[in-house]
Amino acid sequence: MTTARADGTAPPAVPRPAAPADGLRERKKRRTRQAIRDAAFRLFDSLGYDATSVDRIAEAADVSPSTVARYFPAKEDIVLRGTYGELLAAAIRARPAGEPLPGALRAAALTVPGGLSVRDLRELRRRARLIRDVPAVRRRIAEHAARDATHIAAALTARTGRPADDLEIRVISTALIAALQEALLRWAEGPVRG
Repeated sequence: MTTARADGTAPPAVPRPAAPADGLRERKKRRTRQAIRDAAFRLFDSLGYDATSVDRIAEAADVSPSTVARYFPAKEDIVLRGTYGELLAAAIRARPAGEPLPGALRAAALTVPGGLSVRDLRELRRRARLIRDVPAVRRRIAEHAARDATHIAAALTARTGRPADDLEIRVISTALIAALQEALLRWAEGPVRG
């Protein structure tokens, strides 16, 4: 999914938001969260999304149902984990200050996939297929898209000096998220050209 620049070189990796030094507790939470996701995706693959209950996910992850609920308030949130809005906002902030906004947005959008690991890309494809195929997940994605658009609007506000509630900033942020979601769904179907 990484696209080369016009000069044939790969885009730079996305600068990840700075993470605080992880202590034992944070590492354990991250492992638990990943164990729940891994178990859920295995069950979604074998049983189907609708036939997979939170209780089954908890059992497969060796945690309690209340632990699953603490990490993921709704089953759909397991699929929609993480925020690529933060990554995209960081990539927008990393673009050169004088770069025209359309070019900065395009370059930022192309660098995000380049910063993902093979495991992340594999999980992203599975997530995209569930977004495409499961109506409950598609309904829940609107809340996540609104949050991601807020991150992007903050980056655009910092870049342009315009207020975050500026209509153009809001439209650009929302349109960028919608365009990326459409590209993601298309990518999940197979090779993308162009």
